[in-house]
Amino acid sequence: MAGTTAAWAPDILGEPFEQLTLPLGVAGEHGDLVATLVRSIPHPLAIPFAPLRDVDVLYVHGWSDYFFQRDLARFWTQRGARFYALDLRRYGRSLREGQSPGYIDSLEDYDVDIEAALEAMGHHPAAGRRRRAHGVAKPDRPGARNGRRLVLMGHSTGGLTLTLWADRHRGRADALVLNSPWLELQLGPLGRQALAPLVDMRARLDPRGTQPAVDFGFYSRAQSEIGTLPDGEQRALWRPDRGFPTAPGWLSAVMAGHRRVAAGVDVGCPALVLLSKASTAPLSWRPSMTSTDSVLVVDDIARAATRIGGLVTLSRIRGAIHDVFLSRDRARTAAYDALDRWVNGYVVPD
Repeated sequence: MAGTTAAWAPDILGEPFEQLTLPLGVAGEHGDLVATLVRSIPHPLAIPFAPLRDVDVLYVHGWSDYFFQRDLARFWTQRGARFYALDLRRYGRSLREGQSPGYIDSLEDYDVDIEAALEAMGHHPAAGRRRRAHGVAKPDRPGARNGRRLVLMGHSTGGLTLTLWADRHRGRADALVLNSPWLELQLGPLGRQALAPLVDMRARLDPRGTQPAVDFGFYSRAQSEIGTLPDGEQRALWRPDRGFPTAPGWLSAVMAGHRRVAAGVDVGCPALVLLSKASTAPLSWRPSMTSTDSVLVVDDIARAATRIGGLVTLSRIRGAIHDVFLSRDRARTAAYDALDRWVNGYVVPD
């Protein structure tokens, strides 16, 4: 069973960030798997009159990624929220020597990682409360659940993971923010349906087998030109330019998530989906990749977003890249403005 056996320690991002190793009680290739929780807590003197003083935010990264976005944490802590970010098993701070980076054969397995993080944050399943009929999460009073409300925030594959988690655990989250969530395969629904039998068969026969490379490094090059690539010696291992090698078992797990979204899910709370206005196919380098999403087909994601709940706000950001908060200044400012307006409408108490 998951639990914490270590204390909070200084994080690689420096103050005010701290990290906590979360033993998951799950065996891996070389010892038991762990997740890592990173936190940034607002200064106590800034909290009493802050609009989000009763809010905890839990952020989950995307594929071939880890948490490094200081400005994103600052957005929440400046409003009084406690910010937490989770490096999932086999990612970032949680990746251990000899492990297959990012590998998973069921997205539901991440329930263990998420529950370990929520337990460390003080959010327990028994403390959840049922959403109202249409999933409106604005509280009748601040701190309606044990003094703290929960906002989930996920990028790309993390957005898919949290969407499915919120559907399975309806009533646990008060709001959901999705930054370019991977809700549909890049081939679209018809392509996914045609490819699924082959992928699922390979996943059964050789789940950790090799697959053709699908990341040619264009997204990393775009971020390098913009100037938003993470720094530090860990990046080459935790966020390689061409991404982690993929495997049939992992792809089958992701596509199973896509099928669930296509069938319709209900996250049970207000959701904000942030996307670029346009995509560029990652077939060869093009300068437009510094102002468009070169990872996902954003129009397909926008359509899929209509199936995740009853109260979904879609914000399309002109000039944004795949991680809208790592775009050029103008698009990044527009993304934060959209998030701020939505938070004021759906998270700040009346």
